[in-house]
Amino acid sequence: MAATVVGHAIDRGGIRVNNQRIIDFLNEARTFELGATLQYMGHHYMAQGIDAMPFIDEIKDIAIVEMRHAEALAERINYLGGVPTKNTTEIMQGGDLMKMIRDDLGLEEGAIERYRRGIKICEEEGDSTTRLMLEEILAQEEDHANTFQTMLGEQKMMGEAAA
Repeated sequence: MAATVVGHAIDRGGIRVNNQRIIDFLNEARTFELGATLQYMGHHYMAQGIDAMPFIDEIKDIAIVEMRHAEALAERINYLGGVPTKNTTEIMQGGDLMKMIRDDLGLEEGAIERYRRGIKICEEEGDSTTRLMLEEILAQEEDHANTFQTMLGEQKMMGEAAA
């Protein structure tokens, strides 16, 4: 079915959304997802030592999920008539394992707030499809934050046991 553009709205099969506000949000979120992918993959291969072993594969798995988020956002941006950004946020690299995990947790906490804001934008604009997609991503980001919090707790306990 062909899309028609009416003002700032796009009509796809009778569904209209004020797409520029949503496209802008989706591109903002995509910027952070691309940055998270690069940061987590960097931490995956930079983390070294016996203390890092339990976390390396999990960090890589989260990076892959973030890449899928970036892809889903790009597909939705394209569908809404926008151009997906290729920009990324600042990437935090280096430091010890605890610093890397804290940096990663910080990204996830920011993502949680961002997606909550995006869900509100979608509600205001009447775009239930994008809202649903963002709710699914939000649930995964909350899970990632929990995973990084657990890693910090385990790393702290391992450090205390070694002392």
